[in-house]
Amino acid sequence: MDLAVIGTVALDTLKTPHGSRDNMLGGSAAHFCMGARHFTDAHLAGVIGEDFPEAHIGFLKKRGVNVDNLTRMKGKTFRWSGEYLKGNPNQAITHLTELGVLLEYKPEISVRHKKARHIFLANCDPDQQNEFLSLFERPQFVGLDSMNLWIDVKRDSLLKLLKRVDLFLVNDGEAKELTGEGNLIRALKKLRSMGPKHIIIKKGEHGVIAFSDRWLFGFPAYPVSDVIDPTGAGDTFAGALMGYLAHKRKISETVFRQALVYATVCASFNVETFGMEKTAHLTKRDLEQRRRQFLKFMSHAF
Repeated sequence: MDLAVIGTVALDTLKTPHGSRDNMLGGSAAHFCMGARHFTDAHLAGVIGEDFPEAHIGFLKKRGVNVDNLTRMKGKTFRWSGEYLKGNPNQAITHLTELGVLLEYKPEISVRHKKARHIFLANCDPDQQNEFLSLFERPQFVGLDSMNLWIDVKRDSLLKLLKRVDLFLVNDGEAKELTGEGNLIRALKKLRSMGPKHIIIKKGEHGVIAFSDRWLFGFPAYPVSDVIDPTGAGDTFAGALMGYLAHKRKISETVFRQALVYATVCASFNVETFGMEKTAHLTKRDLEQRRRQFLKFMSHAF
């Protein structure tokens, strides 16, 4: 098994200056798989309720996502409702969050999935992430994403988890909040002291910074003229990144740079329309074409 991910599978309702959508397929694990599927087999673990449409499950399967470990429980699916205001596409206003079956979910995986070598803990409860990670026999590379909510309410669980992972993805505000450092370079070094060997700080439209004991470099974001819906862009980014690393099966600065380019390109498609309306239909040819454009845009760095 190449890559296993745990995270949320959700029903999203969203309004932006460009329109609105009701009950879209969303969630950190679902968006993650839209990026990962281009490079490796993605095996999704998560929970849904009785109200989750079978059509969404078919949608995931059609795109090559393994859903053997997607559990359906009695109750309601995790739901999120929010809005992006004109002129501020980077900040969602949350109107409603219903955790539903997430509250009682205990991660499970089939016996054959316990041998997965690459694991990603997409944004969800750190206790569930810890429990999921413990189900695997000998993971080779473990990645983690989180958010400010868990920094605030489950800091101890998150700190415990950081000692068990190889890669931590975090945005700039969360990095500063978690470390208490106002400077991103000092924040990177402090995050490294907490456990993860590799740290990527996401800065939205301003790109990313990658750090390890052996390298420090940054990339800009792909220039997008119209940001329609940024929901799930970070998860799509993580999926392409981890998918490429799983495909290469080795870690080096060159491989990390290549992975970050693909991740940035995948995320750029995500923001150009609602939900997975574009990422679900991407082909490798689409990715390669935009990757070449991105490398040309950054030609001074290569």
